[in-house]
Amino acid sequence: MSTPLTREQLARRIARAIPDGAFVNLGIGLPDQIPDHIPADREIFLHSENGILNLGPRPPAGEENWDLINAGKQPVTLRTGGSFFDSSLSFAMMRGGHLDISVLGAFQVSATGDLANWSTGIGEGVPAVGGAMDLAVGAKQIWVMMEHTSRHGHARIVKECSYPLTARGVVKRIFSNLAVIAVTPDGLEVEEILPGLSLEALRAQTEAPLRPGAMRPLEG
Repeated sequence: MSTPLTREQLARRIARAIPDGAFVNLGIGLPDQIPDHIPADREIFLHSENGILNLGPRPPAGEENWDLINAGKQPVTLRTGGSFFDSSLSFAMMRGGHLDISVLGAFQVSATGDLANWSTGIGEGVPAVGGAMDLAVGAKQIWVMMEHTSRHGHARIVKECSYPLTARGVVKRIFSNLAVIAVTPDGLEVEEILPGLSLEALRAQTEAPLRPGAMRPLEG
């Protein structure tokens, strides 16, 4: 079996999937790497919920401006024509259906596209709700970017989420380091799969049922 995609390769794969002219929110965590891989021939407007539109790639080491950060508190750059605004306007964009896609991390996704990405329900820390719920119901499409299993080897794509839900039935596509999976009315369909990985082997790492789709090779 080929080596699972690295986080950088996964970010590159998702960047290629974003259509020209799209307005796209990037969630905290893994999606933070996507701006570094936006194809040069596409005009894609990246949004950060702390009030930035038209994000650029991460700045070179030593050239960071710590007054210019994304929602994950990481230094970013701004593309020509970019803008800043307050949280009320940012959340109006998120809630008002103005974002074409939101790419979010997740703890779990269910067989019907339920999303759990704000709390594991374990521990005494304050749950980091952030804008996840607003994005989950406000963006036109929700894509999930995550590693296929947890660090302990537990399936993240499950029949039913056991963690507190962010929203029900909102996820349209799952991009993992092993496969690209579409959430359809007929269930989860494998669009792309890591070369050398069989459908049976993928199913062994996925709790929810999977059915074959195009089964194209997954390339980072």
